[in-house]
Amino acid sequence: MKSVALVGSTGLVGSQILSALQSIPQKPTIHAIARREIAHDSPNLRPIIKPESGEWPTSLRTLTPVPDAFLSALAATRAQAGSFAAQRSIDLDLNLSLAKAAKQAGVKTYVLISSAAVSAKSILPYQKMKGELEDAVKALDIPHTVIVKPRLLLGTREDFRLTEAALQTVAKGLGTISKSWLVDGWALDVDVIGRAAVAAALECSEGKREKGVWILSQSEIIRLGRQELK
Repeated sequence: MKSVALVGSTGLVGSQILSALQSIPQKPTIHAIARREIAHDSPNLRPIIKPESGEWPTSLRTLTPVPDAFLSALAATRAQAGSFAAQRSIDLDLNLSLAKAAKQAGVKTYVLISSAAVSAKSILPYQKMKGELEDAVKALDIPHTVIVKPRLLLGTREDFRLTEAALQTVAKGLGTISKSWLVDGWALDVDVIGRAAVAAALECSEGKREKGVWILSQSEIIRLGRQELK
């Protein structure tokens, strides 16, 4: 894997994907598209700073050479976006536009960070939106489509979320007793998720997986995310 594109690199999971990409022996060129400056500093990092996210699909589509993989950890909360409609324009519309741009550019491996227990048939707006995105990107028929579906994320966000913070506290407490028995089934450290996303991209790019859709559930994320990246 010589070159990758990444969106969401300033977020909770995306920053871990960026760190994992910077750590692998292949040292791929990383085209990180973002609205604001990226804290990471690495000789193989190529930030593409575009405050107007509407320009991102064009930036992705015109990258040369074509990246071997495109990874998206792009997401927003309703509070960050200002309304559910605005959140949907990012989580669904922008993500889908970027996936289409990747397909048009000839990207062969696409990795999307989604969430467990989402469905386009859900009556819950957030779960329905995420499910609709999953269905839409599957239909694009990118040769390798990887959808990463973790449960609760364990990590420190810039924005405080009371319910999530309370659950994280419980998970951390149980983890001191037995992470594998009491935590792994419903919560994961974000660095494990980031490493799993990169490991999956590597396997696809190196021809170790058959073409098609690959769903990474909690157990598969753990398997990939806790092994050494090679």
